[in-house]
Amino acid sequence: MTLTQRQQALDSALAAFRPLWHARPFSEARPAWCREWPALAAELLALDDAEQAHLADDGEAAANFVARHIGDLAGLPELAYVADCHAQPLPDFGPFWAWEIPGRKRGQIEAFAASTARSGRPVIDWCGGKGHLGRLLARHWQIGVTTLELDSALCADGIELARRTGVDHGFVAADVLQPELPLPSGGHVVALHACGHLHRSLVGQAASRGLAALDVAPCCYYRGMSDDYRPLSGSLLTHLTADDARLAVTESVTAAPRRLRQRDREMAWKLAFDLWRREVEGVDEYRSFKPVPAAWMRGCFPDFMAHMTQRERLAMPSAQQLDALERQGWQRQREVMRLSIVRQAFRRPLEIWLALDLAVRLENDGYAVSVGRFCERRLTPRNLLISARLN
Repeated sequence: MTLTQRQQALDSALAAFRPLWHARPFSEARPAWCREWPALAAELLALDDAEQAHLADDGEAAANFVARHIGDLAGLPELAYVADCHAQPLPDFGPFWAWEIPGRKRGQIEAFAASTARSGRPVIDWCGGKGHLGRLLARHWQIGVTTLELDSALCADGIELARRTGVDHGFVAADVLQPELPLPSGGHVVALHACGHLHRSLVGQAASRGLAALDVAPCCYYRGMSDDYRPLSGSLLTHLTADDARLAVTESVTAAPRRLRQRDREMAWKLAFDLWRREVEGVDEYRSFKPVPAAWMRGCFPDFMAHMTQRERLAMPSAQQLDALERQGWQRQREVMRLSIVRQAFRRPLEIWLALDLAVRLENDGYAVSVGRFCERRLTPRNLLISARLN
């Protein structure tokens, strides 16, 4: 199956089942699909905590779970499957090239470099921060590298790290979204976890700027979206909002247990506030509210409600009402986490759809393109590598 054929098959499947992945259990007590597939909703709501956590963590297991009730989804995991890249082990460069790099980030950089084939062209490190990837490639490929980075302070740090490593590695403090960006024709651009609009800008201008090679690991697809997602590869059936694009990257595989507990409490308290506002206003529908300051989440529930009701100009619940609201908020949190497993079954397929949009655009522009996994999900869930070489 070619990239275009796969894109079309996945696009058709996602468009057909949009009511499943577009619904938001946080704002809808019972999404519409619960009425169409009541047995699925009932089985989800009956899950114990361990089963819920497993399905929330494992998108393929979630897809298989949902497919037991919706047979047409049985082929979804196959459409979302991506094979590992053909990686070449890196030489041992010793510990000193990796000054200041946290262990997990170092692992991602090394896995990306091992999965990227040298083109022999000048290398441009796209939105490279302190240039850790560029510094490794300059050492590995024995070639000059230029890192483009908006933050001049990061550039200054990168220059010093390159000097200490003794590699040919320069920096340009530049906004990659500007049309006058210095981008040499025939170059090889590498981009490890450039967010949304940053990787879309690169892919969109690659051919017109005469780039010979690209290796791109996309990240945070929703960044830079002011409205709905606009495909780069042509007209598609699937319609994504920014929230839908955010769903593709809502994995907590690298989150600490403390952060997960904090996430759960934040959700329960916000849901409790939503229940109170519905009761006070007499309108049983969700209405969004401004972001909650982190400090408000660090105290107790009554203090949180005091802050929220004052800001939103609502009456403050009594002490007895507060106790009941907090219990109801935690009950809603439990339901939301279980009903959201349906959305999470589509998390990886949506990410593959977004990556295929980039890959097919490059293919349409005359590149030979492959899409693979450059590392295990436990190192980073954003492990897709799009490699393109001009034909």
